[in-house]
Formats: sequence, structure tokens, C-alpha cells
Amino acid sequence: MNSIRLRTLPQLLLALFLTFAGTQHAAAQQAGAGDVNKTGVVPGATDGATAAIAVDPAAAGGGGGDAAAIAAGDALFKNNCAQCHAVNEVVVGPALSGITKRRTISWLIPWIKNSSKVVASGDEYAVAIYNKYNKQQMPSFALSDKEVTSILAWVTSQEGAAPTAGGVTAGNAAATDGTAADAGAEAGAGKYVDILLIVLVVVLIVLVVTLVIIGNLMKDVLRGRKDLDGRDVEILEQRFDWSKMYRSPMLRGIVGAVFGIVLVYAGVQSVMAVGLSQGYQPTQPIAFSHKLHAGEHQINCAYCHTSVYKSKSANIPSANICMNCHSQIKTESPEIKKIYRAIERKQPIQWVRVHNLPDLAYFNHSQHTQVAGLQCQTCHGPIQNMEVVYQYSALTMGWCINCHREMPVNAKDNAYYDNLVKLHDTKNAGAPFTVSSNGGTECSKCHY
Repeated sequence: MNSIRLRTLPQLLLALFLTFAGTQHAAAQQAGAGDVNKTGVVPGATDGATAAIAVDPAAAGGGGGDAAAIAAGDALFKNNCAQCHAVNEVVVGPALSGITKRRTISWLIPWIKNSSKVVASGDEYAVAIYNKYNKQQMPSFALSDKEVTSILAWVTSQEGAAPTAGGVTAGNAAATDGTAADAGAEAGAGKYVDILLIVLVVVLIVLVVTLVIIGNLMKDVLRGRKDLDGRDVEILEQRFDWSKMYRSPMLRGIVGAVFGIVLVYAGVQSVMAVGLSQGYQPTQPIAFSHKLHAGEHQINCAYCHTSVYKSKSANIPSANICMNCHSQIKTESPEIKKIYRAIERKQPIQWVRVHNLPDLAYFNHSQHTQVAGLQCQTCHGPIQNMEVVYQYSALTMGWCINCHREMPVNAKDNAYYDNLVKLHDTKNAGAPFTVSSNGGTECSKCHY
């Protein structure tokens, strides 16, 4: 009879592994086609609505029929008023439906800008509102007359509209539902890919175990046969000699080289990480959730960080800002009681600073938020999803310079940049006019 030739088990396993790897790679490519980058916000990315523009008071007042005024008022209301007011229901303050019928525009503008001044003047209506709502003082707003009339135009347009969950109007809810549906579909597709990969891994494990069992059974059967020649017996009884591999000079050299490379890499990474605080997440004295306030309730960042658009630094909110809402909401919460104790003791809350830049670097917050129009997420990451805030970006010099090299400058309708753009286009035809083109990578811009 012909001599029996046995295929070794490692060859079978290698072929099976290559088949599975190819299948997994194809599935990952198919799932990744058209997928959105989920690694976070990178320098230069923007998110959210653009800043609302002021409109003509004449167009915004009265019936509130001007579409531009209503759109501007919608954004202004959400950024400044939605924390305490709704149009058709009472929140912290009164419902605003019919306010333009109860009060004149000339009365409402100073009231919205500085309500405490109107109350102090002894105005009957102002004092009555102040007393009715437990003497809760409405904060002052640095809004222009045009912006105030835009807000009133939007309020008038929303009178009688049925509010949905979270105080969002029906139109906004429809848009939100559409976005949520897209996100749900994407998440569902990712879920199915994960399930497919898990099933493939389980099948691979079952196949490997089955092949091992079959191989052992075949060996047992062959050992009982008497017609095997010497070569077949040698193949059947062969064992892998691990000692030869250990004694191999080549293997020892490869292992030593890999070990040395790993040590050098770890050392370089340790040196490069000196002064780097990415991922820093300190425990705060009060458990404040940005996910709840900025995410679920959509409170605008500038409501608490009042200097974010007008100062070199984004200030930490005072306890009084917290009390604008929490004098009425969740007053029995243990965390809110910490704010009360701080106010009673006349001591500031000792918040722990998360984002720190070295003293040798100059950074102006308003220049990036107000002038450049960057969204908070560009540097701070998905802050609206953070239960506890952490440093999302590296905030290193290289990280900032890369952003300046990639970030285009919006020079449209800004005469300051006209000559600069012309000179740039003359020497760099086709290249975008970036922050770097405007001198944003010169040493003296940040180090002086």
C-alpha cells in the first residue's frame, strides 16, 4: 500500500488563520466605508450653530414676522434665556407668552438688559414680578437693542406652540429626531458588525478545537496500525523541540533587539510626556456634570463662563450663577447644599483647574472664541458628554502650531485682511489663507 503522509497541524492552523484574517479585514472595510471619524474633535473642526447676527429693531419688533429676526432671536434665546424661561410654561421664571402685549418694547429692553435697575427704580410691575418669584434676581445681559427685539420676535412667533420634552419646540424636535435617527442607524450598523466579528471568533475557536480533537484521534488510530513504514512512524511520533528554539542565536538576537527597541521607545515616550497633562481628570469639590447641564439641558457655555467671549481667560462661574437656577431647583441635593454653605461662609468654591498652560506661553481665550469663532469642542473635546471634565487635547506647542497651520482665517467682509490676503494670494496662489499665513506661527506671537 502507499505510504501515508501526514500534514502537520501548524500548517492547517496557519491556513485557517489567514482565511479568518482576510474575512475580518473585508468586514471592517465594509463597515468603515462612509463611517464618521469617532476619535474626537481635531484642531480646525467646528461644531454647533454659528453666532447670531443683530437685526433691525423695526423688522424684529411688532408682529415678529421677519424670518432673519426670528432666527437670530432663536439662537439668542437659547444662549441667554432658556436656562430660566420658556415661552408657554413656567420654568424658573415666568412664561413669556404674551409678554409683548403686557409690556411695551421700550419697557422690555431695559428690563432684559438690567432688571435689578428697573426694580430699584420702584416700577410697580417690575417689583410685583420680583416678589412673585421669590425675589429671584434675573442676571443682567450685555445685549443690544437689536438683539433684544430679535428675542422678542422669536418669543412672539412661538406663542401657543406645544412644547416637547426638554422645552424644545415641535420643529426643533423633528430636526433632533432626524439626527437621532441617523445616529441610531449608524450605531445599529456598528452593532451588527461587532456581532459578526464575535460570531467569527467563536467559529474560529470551535474549528481549532475540532481540528485538535480530530488530529489526536487520527494519531491514536494510526498508532494501532502495523503496516506503517519507518518514515510514517517518524512523522507520527515527531515532537517539537523547544530547546532548539531557545538555543538559537538568531532568535536570541531578535528577542534582544525587540527588547532594546521597546526600552528605547518607552524612555523617549517618558521624556516626551514631561509636562503633558492630557487626560488629567481631578476630583472637584462639587460633583458638577457637564453632561447634564451642557448636554441634556443644553445650557450655553457662556451662561456660566461669562468671560469666554470677551476675556483672556474663561472664568470659573461664581456661586451666584449657580443660584440663578438652584435657588429653586434641586435645593435639597447634597451637592447643591455645598454651594449654600460656601455662600453662607462667604468663601469661593475651591474648583480644581483642569486646563493649564505654562507661564511662558501667552494665550487669549476671546481671540479664539470671539475673533476666530472656534467652538468649545475644538480644544476641549466633547465637553457636553463629560460627566467629569478632563483635559481632552494635548495643548502642547506642536498641537497649537499644527492648528495654526491648518486653520483658515475667515477674512470675508473684513477690510483688515484685504491687503494681507492679496499679498498672500500673489505669492501662494491656490493655498488657503491660514493663521500661519497671518504670522500665527511666529515665536513672538506666544512667547514675548
